[in-house]
Amino acid sequence: MKYNGLFFTFFLFLILIGCRHAPVNEKTGIVPDSLAIITERVALDFPFTETEIDKQLKEKIGTFTAEEKAEWENRNWLEWKIINGEKRYFSRAVSNLNLIRKFHNQRAQRDSIEARDPEILSRKSHTQEIIKVSGKDAEPAIPVNLTINYTLTVDADAVPPGETVRCWLPYPRENHLRQQKVYLISTSRGNFILAPDSAIHRTLYMEAKVEKGVPLVFKLSFSYESSGQYFNPDNIPVNQYNKETAFYRKYTSEEPPHICFTEKVKDLADSIVPKRDNPVETVRKIYSWFTANIPWAGAQEYSILENIPEYVIQNRRGDCGMQTLLFMSMLRYRGIPVRWQSGWKVPPGAKNLHDWCEVYFEGTGWVPVDVSYGLQYSTNQKTREFFISGIDSYRLIINDGIAGRLFPEKKFLRSEPFDFQRGEVEWRGGNLYFDKWDYDMEIIYN
Repeated sequence: MKYNGLFFTFFLFLILIGCRHAPVNEKTGIVPDSLAIITERVALDFPFTETEIDKQLKEKIGTFTAEEKAEWENRNWLEWKIINGEKRYFSRAVSNLNLIRKFHNQRAQRDSIEARDPEILSRKSHTQEIIKVSGKDAEPAIPVNLTINYTLTVDADAVPPGETVRCWLPYPRENHLRQQKVYLISTSRGNFILAPDSAIHRTLYMEAKVEKGVPLVFKLSFSYESSGQYFNPDNIPVNQYNKETAFYRKYTSEEPPHICFTEKVKDLADSIVPKRDNPVETVRKIYSWFTANIPWAGAQEYSILENIPEYVIQNRRGDCGMQTLLFMSMLRYRGIPVRWQSGWKVPPGAKNLHDWCEVYFEGTGWVPVDVSYGLQYSTNQKTREFFISGIDSYRLIINDGIAGRLFPEKKFLRSEPFDFQRGEVEWRGGNLYFDKWDYDMEIIYN
């Protein structure tokens, strides 16, 4: 199947149709504001002029020639678009260029620096402890207890005074062995709605009225226990899948536009792994290919990207979610069940939005895989390959899939239509995009 701009527009149309109050042209079936909304979002992601980006390049990279800059642009290492007839650069163009250049041109130096990075060293030590205490049954290990104070603040006068703002905040899932003892401590509004644990995106919903000139603040506090887990690959049996079940079909199917079996996705998967390889070997080889070929880089907002797996293939880079969507597309194409999982990574001093996945092996069950963390710097194979079949304790799981409906349903196109980590906000006049509000997560390690 070919996924192009028309398909992407149609998919946005389906999302907006799901938002019951979205205005639809009865003759064409097209949501008239959808393309305008996406155009505005693209402009926000590409704010810098050429003069501004040249200044940033001199500050961050130093002296460069016109030829070097042209090469970076031709390879799309320095990302830009023509918007309203003007060349505009991605908000993270220069920082991404630095990452990409180090990955391709200064690999030995980059590896040496990263091998000594305190965050990476701490992560490796933590995963070694998980391996040490994990038994054959791969029970959750090394639990950590955390309290989260989450705040979402809508800008003053972003909405007219007296209007009601609807807000969805992230809340932890409770149906995971690795995530237990979830307790709601407090909310800033007594009238709230907690999404059922079966929802794809776990949310806590609140409403509040706007006062003139005053920021509107939504707060949420909760605690939970999170554990790591490690599955020794030697203990994962190579059993055949029952391909006739609804379960198998669900987790090996496409979910366009970002989990898809395009020709480029299929060709890449087949070039990495022979079709005769078993699922465990297929996962290992594709995972290792990512470590060798795809550097982490800051991403555009997913709502403005037509096809994330093909973007990663073409540009040879991606953030955690982009890498995971390509990884999942290749595994599902090869008949291996895999599902999306996301929320936050929450290690001390390194909290951030984060995406990963779980792979299903017959006879074992769901096994966590974090493709963007990559192979660790170690001569010990289990430590090196930990994240192919394991996960650390410092996670907050919010989502068990992509592009689900919020609870209660949102009326307008979401700021992030596929994932849910920061929150969502709207009023009767429309969605409030990320430029109209801020979020903050305070973590207390108990």
